[in-house]
Amino acid sequence: MNKEAYLAELSQHFGSDRRRINHANKVLAFAEKILDGEKPSPELRRIVIIAAILHDVGIKLAEQKYKSAAGPYQELEGPPIAEAFMRKLGESDAVISRVCYIIGGHHTYSKNNGIDFQIIWEADLLVNIEEDDLAKNKEKLEEIVARNFKTKTGKRLAAEEYLI
Repeated sequence: MNKEAYLAELSQHFGSDRRRINHANKVLAFAEKILDGEKPSPELRRIVIIAAILHDVGIKLAEQKYKSAAGPYQELEGPPIAEAFMRKLGESDAVISRVCYIIGGHHTYSKNNGIDFQIIWEADLLVNIEEDDLAKNKEKLEEIVARNFKTKTGKRLAAEEYLI
């Protein structure tokens, strides 16, 4: 798996928008920590890493087309862009399909239908807790963690990062 190629594609896509690139790198770092703890299959690991890097790839087009970075617009615009990157980098149809599904639902918890999706959900939320300053209300944060975190590793990371 050549994650550097995906990071290069993402960097080229976002250009000088360091905030978006940094967000993807932070989500990737948390996703890899969760993967290390949960020990999924190599294919699932590949799917999670690609999805972590590309999960917000639709935000740029969403902002251009709809003047909004809202989740539903990202979910709509992201998969075709991600698919083009993955085809260029030679991914299998199965990987492309799954990554696009995750990207196309990563703001909609009801679409969460597997450990790969759950890891992206948790990694993105771990970053968003910091970026959206959600850690200031400990009671609310405990509720967010209890409701959203399912993996043992994700729960541990949330506790270490924000609750202890």
